[in-house]
Amino acid sequence: MLSQKALNCKESPTLAISSKAKAMKKQGLDVIDFGAGQPDFEPTGNIKKAIINSLDKKGYAKYTPASGKPELKQAISDKLKRENNIEYTTDQILVSCGAKHSLYNIMQALVDKGDEVIIPSPYWVSYPEQVNLADGTPVIAETDENFKIKSDKIKEKITGKTKIIIINSPSNPTGAVIDDEELKKIAELAVEKGIYVISDEIYENIIYDKKHISIASLNEDIKKLTLTVNGISKSYAMPGLRIGYTAGPAEIIKAMSNIQAQSTSNPTSIIQDAAIEALNGSQEELETRKNEFRKRRDFIVKRLNEIGLKCSNPDGAFYVFPHINQDSINFANKLLEEEKVAVVPGVYFGKENYIRISYAASMEQIEEGIKRIEGFVK
Repeated sequence: MLSQKALNCKESPTLAISSKAKAMKKQGLDVIDFGAGQPDFEPTGNIKKAIINSLDKKGYAKYTPASGKPELKQAISDKLKRENNIEYTTDQILVSCGAKHSLYNIMQALVDKGDEVIIPSPYWVSYPEQVNLADGTPVIAETDENFKIKSDKIKEKITGKTKIIIINSPSNPTGAVIDDEELKKIAELAVEKGIYVISDEIYENIIYDKKHISIASLNEDIKKLTLTVNGISKSYAMPGLRIGYTAGPAEIIKAMSNIQAQSTSNPTSIIQDAAIEALNGSQEELETRKNEFRKRRDFIVKRLNEIGLKCSNPDGAFYVFPHINQDSINFANKLLEEEKVAVVPGVYFGKENYIRISYAASMEQIEEGIKRIEGFVK
């Protein structure tokens, strides 16, 4: 009964594990969820007020343009110029139902059967699946021991069928940030070969000791080949409100808009107003949250290494990716059953013998969770 495409599409493991943890909590079990990739903070007061004010506007429940409100696209344009040193006009911007939706639209607009998409590993779980859904072929490029992608590893994977290179910096699941020189080399490689680059920058505001650089800002040649993807979920603690965006060449954005118009139509009207306030309002809270994440990172990395789980120090995001030296699915299942701690097996990110732990949880939860993991491994 089902299409081959549906049969081949895998369930999102991160969402599945988070759902299982929530179900166990409803049963009254004391579960610590390190699986969810969502900040434990609440949206700031000005953003909440923007949502409430939007509800009081006449016509708040009506359709907006399928590609997003002009005011929001202008706010995104202003943000990209102000913070990322990239200039895009509003016809080069598409607002979608989360950054995941933005990425899906790109794949549907650019990838044909047989096209190859290079994906550094470890990778976010949805990248290969979205390529598959577009009838493309995921091609995996391995990173170094610190999970950083090098241009030569990408170059090795390029063929006449290569259409896209995906970069995600900081990375989910490792928090690794691409070195500046390697970013420039990747840009040069893409321009030389005429390959598109998807730059997933959803964690750009959570970088601890480095400065974020958007690959599209390097020069006009790479900008013409780059689709910059971002959203409000991680930086502004609004993952469930579903606003993401893409900036790129107008012709591609138009094609993506057409696809979106025939699938979801516009993102939620009132949340677009919240996104405008998030981007245009005070950004002070971002620094406060980043400092809190830094404290959690320092604690969790230290403790994991103390208990014998080798763990590198992430440059950004809010994940650690420790080595466990055993089957990751079996490890994660037993940890959840025996110690009531939810983590995501590394095999789903393209790396066996690792697990992903999200430290987007309170310090109290982190301390207790690591204590349980210590008892489990010892």
